[in-house]
Amino acid sequence: MAITLHQNGAKGERRKLPHTTLQRLLSWGLPVPCSRFLQRQPRTFPVAAFLLGASTGGLLAMGLFQLLVNPMDIYEGQKMVALYGVVGLGAVGWGTSPHIRCASLLLVPKMLGKEGRLFVLGYALAAMYEGPVTNLRYNLNEVVVSLGCTVELQVNNTRAAWRVSTAPLRAVFKDLLGSKDSLRAGTQNISKSFEELDAQVKSDAGFVPEDASGSDPTARRGASQGALPPRRRALSTQKMYELKTKLRCSYVVDQAIASCRRWFDRKHQQCLQRIWVPLLRDLLCLPMKFKFFCSIAKAMEVWCRHRIPVEGNFGQTYDSLNQSVHDLDGDFSATIELKEEKRAAVVGADTSWEHVSTELRGYVRQQEARLQWALGLLHVLFSCTFLLALHACFSYMDSYNRDIRFDNIYISTYFCQIDERRKQLGKRTLLPLRKAEEKTVIFPWSPSVQASEMRNLVRELVETVPVLLLLLLLCGLDWALYSMFDTIRHHSFLQYSFRSSHKLEVKVGGRSMLARLLRKTIGALNTSSETVMESNNMPCLPQPLSLDAWAYVRAALPIGLLLCLCGLQAFAYRLRRVIAAFYFPKREKKRVLFLYNELLRKRAAFTQLRRAAILRQAREQKAPRPRLTDVLHRRCPLARRWLRRRCVVCQAPETPAAYVCPTPDCAAVYCRPCWDDVRRRCPACTPREELSSSAYSDSDDDATYAE
Repeated sequence: MAITLHQNGAKGERRKLPHTTLQRLLSWGLPVPCSRFLQRQPRTFPVAAFLLGASTGGLLAMGLFQLLVNPMDIYEGQKMVALYGVVGLGAVGWGTSPHIRCASLLLVPKMLGKEGRLFVLGYALAAMYEGPVTNLRYNLNEVVVSLGCTVELQVNNTRAAWRVSTAPLRAVFKDLLGSKDSLRAGTQNISKSFEELDAQVKSDAGFVPEDASGSDPTARRGASQGALPPRRRALSTQKMYELKTKLRCSYVVDQAIASCRRWFDRKHQQCLQRIWVPLLRDLLCLPMKFKFFCSIAKAMEVWCRHRIPVEGNFGQTYDSLNQSVHDLDGDFSATIELKEEKRAAVVGADTSWEHVSTELRGYVRQQEARLQWALGLLHVLFSCTFLLALHACFSYMDSYNRDIRFDNIYISTYFCQIDERRKQLGKRTLLPLRKAEEKTVIFPWSPSVQASEMRNLVRELVETVPVLLLLLLLCGLDWALYSMFDTIRHHSFLQYSFRSSHKLEVKVGGRSMLARLLRKTIGALNTSSETVMESNNMPCLPQPLSLDAWAYVRAALPIGLLLCLCGLQAFAYRLRRVIAAFYFPKREKKRVLFLYNELLRKRAAFTQLRRAAILRQAREQKAPRPRLTDVLHRRCPLARRWLRRRCVVCQAPETPAAYVCPTPDCAAVYCRPCWDDVRRRCPACTPREELSSSAYSDSDDDATYAE
């Protein structure tokens, strides 16, 4: 049975009462002229409507500009162009088109719904970045700086310890280098003193006459006997000096024999000169010719060959001394060279701390730059959610005017007026609705979230869970890292203490030139020092920063607002129909009449339409329950509330007043209202042809909740 309402447009008919709650509120709360202006018919009061709409639209456009466009990082000239454009479009649209006014007001419930959550999501991400993420970045940078400082401190301490340890040695060498002039003068004196000994050792005097070509046969014999062998240069210093000594000894013996013979010759001449008697002279001077007695000196040559006075290590000592004296003739200098060898853990890889620290800091800065760029992009995109919301508003308004089933599930005041009028006329009514019907419609004045809205609410809450988990993860990670770094800071204090002391004393006795030289050289080692070096790693300890409770609250407030918007969306979306109905009242009347007629037809074919769902629920009830479920149902009274069977029609829990189908192998459960709705015949076990029929055999084209 369809319902049609006819309106009489006679001029003398009294003014009709408002049929919506919004019209009643406007009539009650505003003066009569204002109420009549807002509820005017199209194309009435055109000038006033244009001026008032243009001013309102301009103000709203300026507010949107301040909220969305002004925070963007763009040039001022571009902002002014955007301001003029937005204000102009808002003024013209509000002044001329009710569709634009309707779409603009629909922004309010839309911004409280999914589109508004997108906008709040941008602030949630920004709050998380400014709170836990920024603090994490700061603490990680502190750790990187602390590690670098610790390594540098270790290197500095090692370098300082090395310098302190080698300071006495370096001081000795510096003293030696400072006294090199006096050392050079001393070595020159030693060299000059050694020249005499060197000339004596190398000299050939004493066995080779300076003039071996004289007429003295004795000298020539000495020269021939004193000649050295041709391989003299191949002999060692010891053998050479022994040979020279033997030759000198033989030369002395030869010189003694020659001198003895010259003495006999000289005495013989003197004797002949003193005694001039011839015979007596020869007799008395005869002993002066016994020169053979001079050959007795040859017995000394045996001593020269077997008892030569030359020490066995003279040559080696002379060679060492000669080399030392020649070395002392050079410049005295000393140089300390340190060579540091670095080895990479991996061949071809530079694993020095400076390289690692530079790479790590560069990587952190690169990631920060990328994150900053992504956040800026997200901020711009979230600022553009207004366009998505505006598009959704126009889409809702178009669907509202084009599709009569779109979002047509509200039991409005006009719906109740129609039902009350039919009740007064004695016709079949719909109110109160059955339990199964209540799940498909929405009562606008109900303070609870209804079935059609609950599915959307649950989905929106599930979509918010990842953001909430991200916030909890960031906050937990920030707190954990701060606790760890703070523990390290309090329990990783190290005090470095390096103490070095030494006393070296070398005493060189004697008054010789070599003793004086040794006192100048080795005596420089007579040093003593005592060094104390202390340091700590306090400047290198990490200084983590902790977020206070208010910082965590600021980071969590947008998430809380997201959750609140999820719950508020169910009530805010009810305003969409109210706003559209205010601007399109005739369309709203047609939609309400269509919904009422649709529910009447479904009521007539209620059992036929619900039979498939009832059969499915009945089969599920007949299926054997798990053993654990039966045990809990029998032995746990507290769990029976959730383990009870449910009505196959409305899914209400089983009560003592519930009806159980007595048909064998059926046992379907019905609550009393649903049992009455199915006309006391079990659809699960009754043949389909025996049930009531209707022109509508399915409900595929039912009105649905607009998201």
